[in-house]
Amino acid sequence: MNRGLDRFAELVSSENFSLAEASLLIAQDRYGDLDVDRYLERITTMADTVRSRISGDAFAEQKVLAINHHLFRELQFLGNFDNYYDPRNSYLNEVLDRHTGIPITLSILYMEIGKRLGLNIHGVSFPGHFLVKLKVKRGQLVIDPFIGGETQSEADLRQRLAQVLPASEAQTAPIHRYLEAATPRQIIARMLRNLKNIHMQAEKFDAALDVMQRMLLLLPESAVELRDRGLLYQKLECFRPALSDLQNYVRRVPDAPDSGDMHLRIAELKRACASLN
Repeated sequence: MNRGLDRFAELVSSENFSLAEASLLIAQDRYGDLDVDRYLERITTMADTVRSRISGDAFAEQKVLAINHHLFRELQFLGNFDNYYDPRNSYLNEVLDRHTGIPITLSILYMEIGKRLGLNIHGVSFPGHFLVKLKVKRGQLVIDPFIGGETQSEADLRQRLAQVLPASEAQTAPIHRYLEAATPRQIIARMLRNLKNIHMQAEKFDAALDVMQRMLLLLPESAVELRDRGLLYQKLECFRPALSDLQNYVRRVPDAPDSGDMHLRIAELKRACASLN
């Protein structure tokens, strides 16, 4: 395991790890000389700038207004509507350098600034669109960093639900069900899945494999991720690791719907491995 993977594995071995650090370590796969600590300092500097403009007893709402002003008005961070699936939107260093990203990376930046200011802030894996929420005296605020930190009303949230659910369900479903706080592990897994899909669709298989290695460090018990890595190893003609992954997959989930196909692949891989000897 290389040094970057070692640091990532150690970081995600705990439950409450730094989202910014995990995100930047993921970016090291593409940007090998990336200085993770320097980018973390940049986020701290942003938080320090906001802190210098508010009183020590500022309410949560006042802190949110100050974050929004600095991040979206002064620094002009914005959602990348025009090139949403550009992989750079999923790498936090690029988001910090280019001041644009997708909902999950902009939300991670927003949360990291908020936490440094003492906000009780969390990510929300809302269907189709990542958001953040924080507790305030009157309840909670739901914020969309992709559109300049706008607060989302219940009507806004139901409109979002209507894009992914039947209209009747979107209008009657309990909103709180979709606003549960995501854990750091769930958030980084969502980021990695985004990158995995982007790289696979672009047929950048080596980059996709790097992402899958991170995913299995994050979710070592995930049989689906193990299967997908095995299938990619097979595509890359890395027959022995492909065989190992797929054999482990069928051992873990012997009754999986695709077990028949996997057994056929395992037989093919055994023949391929034998021909290498």
